[in-house]
Amino acid sequence: MLREVLQTMVDNNEQVILSDGKTQWDAATLLSTLSEGRLMTKVHKTPMYIAMVDEGGYMGEVLYRLQPKAN
Repeated sequence: MLREVLQTMVDNNEQVILSDGKTQWDAATLLSTLSEGRLMTKVHKTPMYIAMVDEGGYMGEVLYRLQPKAN
């Protein structure tokens, strides 16, 4: 679930920005502002993105691209 992925990113202090192509956020902001329904979305995280997982277990739409935070 997206909630668990975001929480793990926060807990591990991952220094990344999540982008949907229009807006950028950090994991903590998304965790506190997304709706409950969105947080319950099944996802898969790779080093480059977070994508939805469909009912058949296949990767679907990329929700967020992951970019290193600038120092």
